[in-house]
Order: sequence, then structure tokens, then C-alpha cells
Amino acid sequence: MIVDFMMILKAIILGLVEGLTEFAPVSSTGHMIIVDDMWLHTKDFLADSTANTFKVVIQLGSILAVVIIFKDRFIDMLGLRRRKKGSAVPERRLKLTQVIVGLIPAGILGVVFKDYIDENLFSTKTVLIGLVIGAVFMILADIFGGKQPKVDTVDQITYKQAFSIGLIQCFSLWPGFSRSGSTISGGVLLGLSHRAAADFTFIMAVPIMAGASFIFLLKNWQYFTIDALPFFIAGFISAFVFALVSIRFFLKLINKIKLVPFAIYRIVLALVIYIVYF
Repeated sequence: MIVDFMMILKAIILGLVEGLTEFAPVSSTGHMIIVDDMWLHTKDFLADSTANTFKVVIQLGSILAVVIIFKDRFIDMLGLRRRKKGSAVPERRLKLTQVIVGLIPAGILGVVFKDYIDENLFSTKTVLIGLVIGAVFMILADIFGGKQPKVDTVDQITYKQAFSIGLIQCFSLWPGFSRSGSTISGGVLLGLSHRAAADFTFIMAVPIMAGASFIFLLKNWQYFTIDALPFFIAGFISAFVFALVSIRFFLKLINKIKLVPFAIYRIVLALVIYIVYF
């Protein structure tokens, strides 16, 4: 396989799509279907195994952006920050154990049903269903939650709330439902502000996504060939840069615009996919 300018451009475009949509509540899977399957057709010049590896690589670019944005929180949670003698210790901070508690439900179900999900749920039809049902869930979250949030910051989250958000995150195992869409909506319904729910969603996404990605890459390391490497690097950098910008922008706006605009966008996206495919 010879890497040319057009392949690099396609890698950058896919990285852009990944970076802009992975952590927004709009379903990166739905966007990949439109951009890749309907337009770029990377599988025309990449083997399925290499194309799947590429998608994991650009996902890691998005994950790195979250780590950069929340680096201070991760340093605190891992106990790596040295505090000066006599400096005040925050009375209440988000703990690593709370993040782990939030990961347990979807983590267990993901391991148990991974093969079934991969074999039966990754289709255009199931993604359409996930987009629409997820949009309805987000609208309901804005209607019944978030009016007067009891939890303004992520540091106020309780273990019970963390576990409950983790349970709701299980909906995201259905392709198209969206991990951030389900967890932010769940957090809002449980009394969190939209920003607090978004912060917890992004922080919680790092270990589970990074872990799954690294395991996949270890099993598929042979696809990192000299020919494919420029394609992978271009996509990774593109995803990282655009995720960095989009996440910062999203976090500044989420308390103001809430979830309904994203829900409407998801429904429009579902209609576009339906018209083109069916």
C-alpha cells in the first residue's frame, strides 16, 4: 500500500470527525457511518483489520485531549501532586474510587456482551435506533432534570450518584446511543448540573476507553506497517487537535445550551442516514 496525499487528507478528515464527535453527545459512530461509509470509503484502500486499527488509533488521539484538559484532576486523583507544608487540603474532591465505581456496570456488561454487540449490533439500522432513542432520552433529561441542580461541580458527586451514572452508561453499549449522551443525561436526571455531569463523563471515559484501545492495539500490533504509519499518525494528530478544541468549547457552553440542541441534531442526523441508506 502506497500512502499518498489523498490518503493523508482522508486520515485528517476522519480524525477531525472523531475529535469533534467522540465526546459530544451526538454519537461518533453515526458520524463515522456518514463520513467514511458514505463518502471517504477507506475500506476501498485499507483492509478491514487496518481500517479498524486506524479507528482505535484516532480514538486514542481524542482520549489524549481529555487527559490534557483534565490533567490537574488526574494528578490529584492519582495522588501525584506534592502539597506544600501548611497548604490547605480541599475539603472535598472527586476521588479515583468514585470514577472506578462509575465504570463497574458498563465495564462488566461490556466484557460479557462484547462479542454479541460486535456481531449483531454494529449496523446502520441499530445506529439509527440508538440516535433517535438517545435523543429522546436527552430531551427528557432537560425536561425533568437540571432545573435546580443540587450538584454544581464534579467534586460534589456521591458514590451513589457515580454508580447510578455508571448504570445509565450501559445504554451506550448500543451503537449510536452515545456514551457522553447517556451519562450526561443520566447525571442531569440525578441532580447534577450539565457541566458537572459533563466533567464526570469525560473523566470517566479516559480509563475505560484507553484500556480497551490499548488491549485492541496490542492484539493488532502487526497492522502498524511502514506504509500505514503516516496514515495513522495524521489521523491521531488530527483527532487530538480537534478534540482539544471541541471539548473546551463544549464545556464552556453546556450549562447554557443544555442537551436539547444536541438531541435535535441527532434526530436530523438519523434522518439523513435513513434517507441515504434506505
